[in-house]
Amino acid sequence: MTNGHTEADEELEAFTADDNAAGMRIDQWLAGVAPRGLSRSRIKQLIEGGQVSLNGEAVTEAKRRLNSGDRIELVMPEPEVAEPEPEEIPLSVLYEDADVIVIDKPAGMVVHPGAGNPSGTLVNALLAHCGDSLSGIGGVKRPGIVHRLDKDTSGVMVVAKNDRAHQALSAQFADHGRTTGMRRSYLALVWGMPDRMTGTIETFLGRSSRDRMKQAVVSEHQPDARRAVTHFDVVERFGDPTGAAPVASLVECRLETGRTHQIRVHMAHVGHPLIGDRDYGKGFATKANTLPEPLRSSVSGFARQALHAAHLAFEHPSTGELMTFETPLPGDMAELVSGFRRSLAKP
Repeated sequence: MTNGHTEADEELEAFTADDNAAGMRIDQWLAGVAPRGLSRSRIKQLIEGGQVSLNGEAVTEAKRRLNSGDRIELVMPEPEVAEPEPEEIPLSVLYEDADVIVIDKPAGMVVHPGAGNPSGTLVNALLAHCGDSLSGIGGVKRPGIVHRLDKDTSGVMVVAKNDRAHQALSAQFADHGRTTGMRRSYLALVWGMPDRMTGTIETFLGRSSRDRMKQAVVSEHQPDARRAVTHFDVVERFGDPTGAAPVASLVECRLETGRTHQIRVHMAHVGHPLIGDRDYGKGFATKANTLPEPLRSSVSGFARQALHAAHLAFEHPSTGELMTFETPLPGDMAELVSGFRRSLAKP
């Protein structure tokens, strides 16, 4: 992850030709396996534009024939998005000076415009709040953005207000706090409880072979595999009324790396997905039915992953001073935790 982004401007799709692909034209075969319903004509354009490689070498002819076992990689450019416009959207500003602005992002707000979210984003709000000072910093579509939170994750974010600040903050996020005071920690409400009160999850993450819009724990040899490290501490556990193993727990997660959906994938990987996570915790959706009312209804109706960026520390890009910001759980997540505490608190 360079300069703190957790989403790339381009997406790499990798495929391996099976026996049925032998002798087929590459454009014809890709049209049958590529995601997003890409037409054969669009695939031909991508091939001719150098966006497709075969066994590591660029292919520029759509009529190229395949052999079984061939590896095909397709680079999907991110759809072009119009330059974002300022929008008067309220912001919860924790701190602001000439170099940075620190905000408490609400759940439901997308950080920057993209396909399907051309407006109403944090960037639109920042452009209105900061005026021309953000123009062009970090790119037209992501002015000032040095890291991001998922749409349905709430919490602390820092945004750069000039190029010097952007470069300095980007370097700190890329360094992951190894040589600076930069720290990030999140509070996650998860199903069950890890087998240790404190620990580290270290894997490689890459695009899921089952759903190309999701991340997954993958082999380190997968082309897009990237090392991901999450440290965790169990803050509070909520026991079963019968005295069995904890039903849920509140966990603090500290990022050593910052991959897309890292905490969500890691907690699901160890068997404790986030409550409300429709992508990575789908198999636990019916667990709410085992809870007493009114907690059952609260959990069933919780419409986002229970994840909050509670703590952010970074060195100020101009002064070098260590700046530390913490925000409490937002109302919806605090209410959910209180519901577990009232119904299932375990000493």
